[in-house]
Amino acid sequence: VRRVAVRDLKKARAVSFPAGLITADWRSVVADPEVDLIVELMGGTTTARQVVLAALKLGKPVVTANKALLSAHGEELFAAAQQHGTNLYYEASVAGGIPIIKVLREGLVGNRITRLFGIVNGTCNYILSRMKEEGADFAAALADAQRLGYAEAPPDLDVDGHDAAHKTGILASLAHGFWVNPKQIYTEGIRNITKQDIEFAAKLGYTIRLLGCVKVAAGVRRKQSAIQVSVYPVLVPNSHVLANVNGVFNAILVRGDVVGDTLYYGQGAGQDATASAVLSDLADAALDLKCGTKNRIPPFVPHERDGAVLPMDDVVSRYYVRLTVEDRPGVFAKIAGVLAK
Repeated sequence: VRRVAVRDLKKARAVSFPAGLITADWRSVVADPEVDLIVELMGGTTTARQVVLAALKLGKPVVTANKALLSAHGEELFAAAQQHGTNLYYEASVAGGIPIIKVLREGLVGNRITRLFGIVNGTCNYILSRMKEEGADFAAALADAQRLGYAEAPPDLDVDGHDAAHKTGILASLAHGFWVNPKQIYTEGIRNITKQDIEFAAKLGYTIRLLGCVKVAAGVRRKQSAIQVSVYPVLVPNSHVLANVNGVFNAILVRGDVVGDTLYYGQGAGQDATASAVLSDLADAALDLKCGTKNRIPPFVPHERDGAVLPMDDVVSRYYVRLTVEDRPGVFAKIAGVLAK
């Protein structure tokens, strides 16, 4: 480690650095001829974008854990890496220590991905697990998640589904070969899930999970490459493996046309899981630099030129509807009439 750029030089840190290693001037770090590779772990999409672009324009490879940055500016950053003959590594951006980026870029390269379902937000999974196991209501489970450090204050990015949408968009882009605009991802969080929903789901044999869903559209009169990309609470059958992923763990089910169903499970958040993925990227980058192949495996390969995200209004699916009504004659007839319309 040659240099470390930080926002606040006076901030107390859990690790010590040799004198002179820390600076508040990121530009001097990126421009330093002795720095071969940049690791961006600051978060956000403003300064982080400047740092990554500046490094790529100098032909320096970059390792990032920043899913918000990739969701918002991935297409631009990947183009810059290609233009300047270098690489962008981002294993830590999705699902923590689970090597799902490498799986999609390398392991399943011979497959067309037909379905991908992911529990990719540990905070929401923890809250829903607590609601099911202990009968807790949403507010109490959220408060515990915040106390334990699983949820931020405010928790909107997690509980409203935006964090999961960032990750799902990245996975959808990789799986289908065209860049998915985050504005096209239908996103619904878990804020409106009640204790009653959890109880009814259990009686029906289901568990509620917040899933990132990427599916090839079937039976739709559109382009062959139309896909559904969405994040919302889903009724998962209790017999399904995703129903049994509890706490802050993540799991991603990927179906390929050749390999069939594959499952990836593990720690989806936290400093150790993220560090594991960053170290994996550092090892890849070091090998590429050693062999002189700066983009041995490109960060993103566009191969579906006419790809499109299906509007949620065009998606055919099954739904769960819970109604609170007066117990008197004629009510169900009215409901049936409304549903018929």
